[in-house]
Amino acid sequence: MGGTAMADVPNVAVDIAPVHSLVARVMEGVGTPSLILPPGASPHEYSLRPSEATALQDADIVVWMGHDLTPWMEDAVDTLAGSASVVTLLEAKETTLLDFREGALFEAHDHDDGGEHDHDKAIEAAAHDDHDHDDHAKDDAHDHDDHADHEGHDHDEHTETDAHEGHDHGAHDPHAWLAPTNATTWLNLIAAQLSSADPENAGTYFANAAAARAEMEALSAEVNAILAPVRGESFVVFHDAYQYFETDFDFPASGAISLSDAADPSPARIAEIQGRVREEGVACVLAEPQFNAGLVTAVLDGTEANTGVIDPLGVDLEPGPALYPQLIRNMATTLADCL
Repeated sequence: MGGTAMADVPNVAVDIAPVHSLVARVMEGVGTPSLILPPGASPHEYSLRPSEATALQDADIVVWMGHDLTPWMEDAVDTLAGSASVVTLLEAKETTLLDFREGALFEAHDHDDGGEHDHDKAIEAAAHDDHDHDDHAKDDAHDHDDHADHEGHDHDEHTETDAHEGHDHGAHDPHAWLAPTNATTWLNLIAAQLSSADPENAGTYFANAAAARAEMEALSAEVNAILAPVRGESFVVFHDAYQYFETDFDFPASGAISLSDAADPSPARIAEIQGRVREEGVACVLAEPQFNAGLVTAVLDGTEANTGVIDPLGVDLEPGPALYPQLIRNMATTLADCL
C-alpha cells in the first residue's frame, strides 16, 4: 500500500461497478473501495446481502448515483451509513443530465447540442443563465425538481405510461455514467471527497484523478476512431439507457424496444420499433445480457438487421480501476461490429 497505514484510509462504499471503477482508480495505491451491487444484479431493485450491508455500515464515504437509479439504496444509506459522507452523483451540480425520452422512436435532432432537452426544461431552468443549453441544464434546478418528484409522484407515475414503467424516477435519465465527460468530472469530485477525509493522501488522490482524466481523453479519442467507419448507420437498443453515450460520441440510436429495464414493452411498442427497423433499414438491434432475447427476435423478424449484446454495467468485467474504460470501449466495439 505504498507505506500508507490502512487504518487511516477511509472505508468507501460504491453502488454500481462503473462508478466503483472510477473510485478505485482515484484510490489506487492507497486503498480499495467496496462494491455494493454485484455484477449482473439490476440496480433498480436489489436486496442487500449481509456483507454488503456491513460495507455500508463501515463506510466513511458512500458514492452512489442516486435515488433515480437505485431507489432501494436510499433507505439503506440513511439507516446503515448515517454518519458517512455521501456523494450523490446525479445531484452534483457538475453532472450533465439529460431528460428521459418518452417515445419508442428517437429523432436525431434530440441529440443536437442538447437544445431539444433544454427546450423541454424551459420552466425548470428559467432562473438560470442561457448557457445551460450547452450543459444540458446541469444546474441546481434538478436538485429541487427531482426531490419534488420523489415526494409527490414516485409511487404513481411509473405505472401511468409506457415511458415511466419500471423507473421510480424524477425528470432525468439516471444512466449518466455512460458519458465519459461525466466520469471525467466525477474523478475530481471523488478526489476532493477522499482528500477531505484523508488529507495525508490528498496528493495521491489528485494525482490519480489527473492521470485518469488523461486516460479518459485518450479513451474518447479511441472510441471515436472505433465508431468512425460506421457513422451514419442506424441502430436500435433494448432499453433507453444509452443516450449519454450517444450524446458524448454524437451517435444517436433510432429507438428503444423498451423504455425501462424493469418491464416488457407492449405489443404496440414492438410493432412501432419493427416498423422503424424495416422502413429505415436499421442495421443493428442491440440486446443486453440480462434481458429477454425473445423480444429482440420479435423485432428482428422479417428484417436483415444484425444483433449484438451491449452491456452498460460491466456484467462480465472484473470490478476495479480498469472496468470503466473497458466498459466504454466494449460498448463502442459491440456497436461497430453490429453495424
